[in-house]
Amino acid sequence: MSAATTRSRTPDRLCAEAVDLARAAAEEVAAPGVVGEYEGLVSEGDRVVTHFFACRELGYRGWRWAVTVARASRAKVVTVDEAVLLPGPDAVLAPEWVPWSERLRPGDMGPGDLLPTDAEDLRLEPGWSGEEEPPPNSAVSGELADLAEAEDAEVTGGTPAHLPTAPSRGSITAVAEELGMRRARVLSRYGLHTAADRWEEAFGAKTPMAQAAPASCVSCGFLVPLGGSLGQAFGVCANEFSPADGRVVSLAYGCGGHSEAAVMPKPPQPAPPVIDETRVDPFPLRPAADSGSVPVTEDEASAELGHS
Repeated sequence: MSAATTRSRTPDRLCAEAVDLARAAAEEVAAPGVVGEYEGLVSEGDRVVTHFFACRELGYRGWRWAVTVARASRAKVVTVDEAVLLPGPDAVLAPEWVPWSERLRPGDMGPGDLLPTDAEDLRLEPGWSGEEEPPPNSAVSGELADLAEAEDAEVTGGTPAHLPTAPSRGSITAVAEELGMRRARVLSRYGLHTAADRWEEAFGAKTPMAQAAPASCVSCGFLVPLGGSLGQAFGVCANEFSPADGRVVSLAYGCGGHSEAAVMPKPPQPAPPVIDETRVDPFPLRPAADSGSVPVTEDEASAELGHS
C-alpha cells in the first residue's frame, strides 16, 4: 500500500464488517493456533481497511497479524489484499543491524583473531613503496635521490619487508629505513590525533586520578619518554604500582605513585645516654624506717663489710 494514499476517516462499512474474512486469511498464512484475539482496524483509504489480530507465536510478543481487505467501487464483494505479520507499538524488535567494523570495541580481539584494515582507512597513509624513485609528496628530498643515483644504488624489487639484504648506504631504501618509513603504510595526521584524543581521555589531566595526584607525570622518574611528535605530550608509565603501568599517559596525568610524591621518613634515632660522673647517688641497702626497720647508712654498710 502506497504511503501517499489518503486515508479516509470513516472506514468502509462492508470492509469493516469483514472480520471473519480477515481472520480466515490470517489463519491460512499463520500456523494453527497462532492468530489471537481481534485488536481493531485502521482505514487505509477509500474502501480499504486493515484488520489486526494478536500473534501468539513464541518470541513475537507485541506483534500483530495485519490483514488488508478492499472492495471495488460499487461492488458488494470484499476481497483480501494481503496478510502480513507486523510489529505493534509494544513489540519486541531486534536491534538495528550495525556493521562489524562499527561494533568492534577495544579489547574484543583475542588470540588468533585477524582484523582487516580498510584500504581507505583514514588513520593510515602510504609509507614507502619500496621504489627508489620517491613520490612527489615524499619527505625524502631530491638531493638524496640524486645522491643515490650518483652512487649507482641497486634497485631492489618487492616490498620493503621482503628485501633479502640490508639496503645500500646512501640509497632511498636506507634513508627510508633510518626515518622509520620502511613500511607499506604509516599513521596519518588524523590517526595521530585520534590516538592522542583516546589516550588523553583514558590517562589525561581531566581524570579523577590526575586531579588528586600530588604532581604530574612530566616530573616523574618512572616516565619513559616517547619519540616523534607524540613524545611532546605523552610517555609510557613504568611504575608497577601505578594504575597506568605499561600504558601511554599524558604528561599532565598523575597518580599517587609519583616518584617524588613522598620521601620515606628515616627511622627515629634515640639520643645517646648522658652520664654525669661528678655526682654520686646514694642507694639504701635496707628498707626505709616506715617499713618497721632501720635503714643502714653508707658508712655503716662499709663498716659491716670490713668486719665480714
